[in-house]
Amino acid sequence: MDETLLAGLGIEHPIIQAPMAGTSSPAMAAAVAEAGALGSIGVGATNAAGTRKMIAEIRQRTDRPFNVNLFCHQPPRPDAAGDAAWIETLRPEFAQFGAEPPKALTEIYKSFVEDDEMLAALLEERPKVVSFHFGLPGAARISALREAGIVLLGSATNPAEAKALQQAGLHGVVAQGYEAGGHRGIFDPEAEDSRLGTLALTRLLVRDLSIPVISAGGIMDGAGIAAALKLGAQAAQLGTAFVACPESLADEGYRAALRSEAAHHTTMTPAISGRPARCLANRFTRIAPIGVAAYPRAYDIGKALNAAAKAGGDFGYGAQWAGQGAPLARAMPAGELVKLLVEELRAAI
Repeated sequence: MDETLLAGLGIEHPIIQAPMAGTSSPAMAAAVAEAGALGSIGVGATNAAGTRKMIAEIRQRTDRPFNVNLFCHQPPRPDAAGDAAWIETLRPEFAQFGAEPPKALTEIYKSFVEDDEMLAALLEERPKVVSFHFGLPGAARISALREAGIVLLGSATNPAEAKALQQAGLHGVVAQGYEAGGHRGIFDPEAEDSRLGTLALTRLLVRDLSIPVISAGGIMDGAGIAAALKLGAQAAQLGTAFVACPESLADEGYRAALRSEAAHHTTMTPAISGRPARCLANRFTRIAPIGVAAYPRAYDIGKALNAAAKAGGDFGYGAQWAGQGAPLARAMPAGELVKLLVEELRAAI
């Protein structure tokens, strides 16, 4: 096993818990870190103050390294007509619960590419690892983070994106296969997606890059981690495997869906947030995403619809992100899961 990446990240095991904004928690990240893997928090759905609070909560529980993940999407252009059309598309869904959709959509998440307060918070807090999703911030931000001694990782769905991450000076690339749950990390959601699977993408990047590759997508157990390492990856990133853990912020509807037949039928849809994301089959994934509003404005109404549905006792409109390995999920504390994964990995290699 190549120790280069592990030494750089300051971890014992080649396991990274995926950030999963809105689902991972400081308690989860700390438990994973204490078990010798890399715990992560996703802060794309919060601001600098929220990020500082989450970092403080982790540090109250552990002094080990952890990862802070940021969204680097391009801010959407104003499109009042398009937003209005998507609101009308979803109006009948709201009507089922006696609710009205929002009159207008807002940009609920600020991208790191333009968030100076977030950059200042990271430079002050200096987490061991910072990672990017949906693309890259500007060169000045990358340089500032590197100079602060922070290890930088980025998500790529194809070789071109991966090479851009390497050229930008990142220390490692997360090879996100099409099997992965949650938001597809593709830089440009309007571009053609080759939909490369984890196996093929990992091998391509290991061949093409001079920086470490981390496999992600459909990996749920030690055997999967061993396979990723055999392909040349230096670590594996697992997200769905941790959703059922008690430290997860997943609500009971999400957990129940993960235990149900829906776990066997994940699907990629932009309808929930405005960007392609893999979700457990539910009522939201059955909505045809024709004319969906741009990310993250579409997420504004998506969250409103979920809230209206939950108030009526219906959990079928949640952002129940999960990868294709969802049926393999196991409900146990995050630290115990890491220990089990390590045991399985050792047995497999």
